[in-house]
Amino acid sequence: MNILVCISSVPDTTSPINFTDNNQSFDKNGITFIINPYDEFCLTKAIFIKEKQSATITVLNVGDNTNDSVLRKALAIGADNAVRINQKAENSEIVAKCIVEYCQDKNFDIIFCGRESIDYNGGKVPGFIAEKLNLPFINGCVGLDIKSAVMELKREIDNGHEVCESSFPAVIAGQKGLVEEKDLRIPSMRGIMSARTKSLEVIESAITLEKSIKIIHYEKPIQRSECKMINEDNVEELVDLLNNEAKVI
Repeated sequence: MNILVCISSVPDTTSPINFTDNNQSFDKNGITFIINPYDEFCLTKAIFIKEKQSATITVLNVGDNTNDSVLRKALAIGADNAVRINQKAENSEIVAKCIVEYCQDKNFDIIFCGRESIDYNGGKVPGFIAEKLNLPFINGCVGLDIKSAVMELKREIDNGHEVCESSFPAVIAGQKGLVEEKDLRIPSMRGIMSARTKSLEVIESAITLEKSIKIIHYEKPIQRSECKMINEDNVEELVDLLNNEAKVI
């Protein structure tokens, strides 16, 4: 089985977020970048599949050389090969087009993507890939079992789950539930040493797309105001605050 896992490099959610150039650019100084958590669920599931049956796992990233560290981590976790398409990931469409171009002659049985990246939360790339490759697409996937020549899948929908089947190949957008957080792999020393000998292929991309989005400026969310505690016996003060300060009644 031939498995592709698409990897995004995203800021750690504990990193301080700031902007430069009159709030038109994201300030990367002091930012720790990690594998997008949704992609990490997919990578771990791919490793589970590999451990049950013969499979080769390739991880793919679209971006510059600052993303090599997350690809090396993916190799240390258990991926066999890593590929970086040297293209600025300006929007979902160009990322999807780079991935599709790479996949054209590779015959992947499963193409895993995280449901969305935790920085932009667009959720567009997996669907774009499936449409351009004309493949079945399972979004919000929280369960996958391989049974002979088909996959039995569970995906999250409004008010519940949907169980379906798909043939190979297919594009799967995974999230928590595909594996649980406790099952995520931590690179071992052996894995880290092994990753040094695995290939990290860099492919130059000539893809260009006209920019369809212009960044006017970024802004941070409004900070939450301090919480006021009201004694349970002081109903009149509570009503006064809700009426005159919060203005919700």
